[in-house]
Amino acid sequence: MDLDFTRHQLAFRDEARAWLADNIPTDPLPPMDTPEGFESHREWEGLLYEDRWSVVAWPESHGGRDVGLVEWLLFEEEYYRSGAPGRVNTNGISLLGPTLFTFGTEAQQDRFLPRMASGEEIWAQGWSEPDSGSDLASISTRGIREGEWFVLDGQKTWCSRGAWADWLFCIVRTDPESERHRGLSYLLVPADADGLERRPVERLDGEPAFADLFFDGCRVHESNLLGGEGEGWNVAMATTSSERGLNLRAPGRFLAAADRLADLYRELLEDGSADRDLLDEVVRSWTGAQAYRWQTYRTAAQLSGGTELGAASSMMKIFWSELDVELHATALRLLGGRGELMAAAPDAVDVGAWMSGYLFSLSGPIYAGTNEIQRNIVAERVLGLPRK
Repeated sequence: MDLDFTRHQLAFRDEARAWLADNIPTDPLPPMDTPEGFESHREWEGLLYEDRWSVVAWPESHGGRDVGLVEWLLFEEEYYRSGAPGRVNTNGISLLGPTLFTFGTEAQQDRFLPRMASGEEIWAQGWSEPDSGSDLASISTRGIREGEWFVLDGQKTWCSRGAWADWLFCIVRTDPESERHRGLSYLLVPADADGLERRPVERLDGEPAFADLFFDGCRVHESNLLGGEGEGWNVAMATTSSERGLNLRAPGRFLAAADRLADLYRELLEDGSADRDLLDEVVRSWTGAQAYRWQTYRTAAQLSGGTELGAASSMMKIFWSELDVELHATALRLLGGRGELMAAAPDAVDVGAWMSGYLFSLSGPIYAGTNEIQRNIVAERVLGLPRK
């Protein structure tokens, strides 16, 4: 296996590094789950798009640079290393975007992809329901056809970016007599549609990072059906492969955090406050991030050769989500009581980033399908073990 990057790939990386250094906002943007922060991050997406850094792996015709997966991974590494703002449209560009390229009509791709890449339209995911979390096949929200329209009734919950997003991608049951994964359809729904009510759901920090969605006679035109009617399960599985695999969580995020963790340990050593017993945990987190990096490059090489990721994405999801928790937990153990300080406190370290990162990491083993479900998938579909 050749682990060296080509001259072209390194030149691309250096170009990305230089652009980020010249364009990252001087002051941190407000939190994206506030009205002001949401719009500030939308503007940042527009700036990325102007110079074709928003979706580098997409075709040039849709705002990208038409580069390969390796270049995209290198860009992600530079992006997180630079400390650039978070991506407010991750649901769109990382999850729905690849699905649109596979299942969307030409008209749908032309309509949605450029506006998605530019941040003009921000997307939320409308999958989970109050009684249907990781078991996607048990959803009950209905979308009954009336002529050219689907009429939606039901509820979705825990919709990330749902409080402010412009569009939603939803899975609904279009055959009321169907059960489990049959009779589902994948719809693209404007967030301002009549019959759709959004109720923000606040996190512990008070920011409305999620929303409950209530459909009451909400009408969605058939032109917004992605894939065929009743074929929503197959379309959704393509999205979940992106969600659990490398599209949503490229290694760059964890590499940058692991480097910050190592730097934190060195700083605490210098001032004499480091708990040397935690060195092994620091090393395990750093090597775990490196291992995930090279496993992802291996996966990228396989995908470029025509291999499908499939159920193996569940293994990746388990690894990166649990690595994220342990990495941040190690930082908090190193910091002791200082790790719990709010960002504005005089003795806060890294403006409270370790605590906020830890709180966010706790959701990783839950979203994109709980890790308990992912272990079942790995056991049955990767290892070939029998069901109980």
